[in-house]
Amino acid sequence: MEGENRTIVVEFILLGFSEQPKLQGFLFGTFLVIYLSILIGNGLIIVITKIDPALQTPMYFFLANFSFLEICYTSVTLPRMLINIVTKNRNISFLACAIQLGFLLILGAPECLLLGVMAYDRYVAICKPLYYPLIMNYKVCVQLVVGSWTIGIPVQIAQTYQIFSLPFYGSNQLNHIFCDLRPLLRIACGDTFVNEMSIYAVAMLFGMVPFLLIVWSYVKIISTILKLPSTTGRYKAFSTCSSHVMVVGLFFGSIIITYLQPKSSNSEKNDKIFSLFYTVLTPMFNPLIYTLRNKDVIVALKKLLPKCRGEKSN
Repeated sequence: MEGENRTIVVEFILLGFSEQPKLQGFLFGTFLVIYLSILIGNGLIIVITKIDPALQTPMYFFLANFSFLEICYTSVTLPRMLINIVTKNRNISFLACAIQLGFLLILGAPECLLLGVMAYDRYVAICKPLYYPLIMNYKVCVQLVVGSWTIGIPVQIAQTYQIFSLPFYGSNQLNHIFCDLRPLLRIACGDTFVNEMSIYAVAMLFGMVPFLLIVWSYVKIISTILKLPSTTGRYKAFSTCSSHVMVVGLFFGSIIITYLQPKSSNSEKNDKIFSLFYTVLTPMFNPLIYTLRNKDVIVALKKLLPKCRGEKSN
């Protein structure tokens, strides 16, 4: 329209939780503790799965890769959030925003795929135990991990380019804690229908397909476990899956709620809260869930702690 302000956006403002100025110190402390716990907890899982011979199995190989992925994923958002709170400068350049979104998407796809791979691993271990060493050999495990990490990169780069090819005029305020798809589409000018359909198509490919694989795997697993004659055997089989099920529920549950909720005046606030679940809380709870509910990991930690104390005393 004539007379409309057509100033091209060259940077964005991440509003985050700026509407709560008195809580900035508390938020900084909370997010700092969460980030450090993510680094330490997931880093510890990576270390013990590498040095403990009892954890040299496909399940823990996938878990170590998932923990490394969680560290990378949170490092895309949390450090920037902490810097923004300290400096009170919430501006982010157009290029930096594109890079942040690109890495979030590139790292988000393998997170879904690895959870699917981990479910398939449990399916083979429980439903086809005699063929497990043959099917899940080291070469296959490496191929599954490399495939999970790389298969979505071209698609996610193309989607990032598509989003930032939209015209951005006037408002540059993103009511979010990091650069994400929905907040960017809200302030983009022009018709975004094609972009929204593209987002849902990619979400179906890299989100729904692994989720359906997980559901199918656990239907088969539960069916097999219920046929076991021994109560002890059933309990042991269920216990090897419980940690993975909890992580899957937390991760996919928060994503489904975030991206399938109807557009409304409150959806922006809800987006910020629910995005914390799959970008912050899932990586934080991942090592806790696998540590507290996994006897092998607990035993490995007990072995590691005396060694660390012995080295300190020496």
